[in-house]
Amino acid sequence: MARIKGGLNAKKKHNRVLKLAKGYRGARSKQYRVAKQSVMRALTTSYSGRKERKRQFRSLWIARINAAARINGLSYSRFMYGLKLADVDINRKMLAELAVNDAEGFKTLAELAKSKLA
Repeated sequence: MARIKGGLNAKKKHNRVLKLAKGYRGARSKQYRVAKQSVMRALTTSYSGRKERKRQFRSLWIARINAAARINGLSYSRFMYGLKLADVDINRKMLAELAVNDAEGFKTLAELAKSKLA
């Protein structure tokens, strides 16, 4: 049986990594060994960054809801607890959207939360 050389597959693998490292500076975009390390690190960071972005947006929404709730005379926690007692099931993203774009709608929710707390 003839021996099969792995040159083509190695070349494909190298080119795949180098293509991912296209915008990098210096050896990071030219040499496979260095590019492989940079690409591996970049992919790891981008994965964790996608997870972190969700946390950052949630904290932004909470800050916006808190600011709007305090304008209406409630703290964030009291506002959310009042909504829970009133069986209002709106997620934080939509509440933040209401707080920014529809102050009157948010005010009615705040009044509802106040009435349930009292």
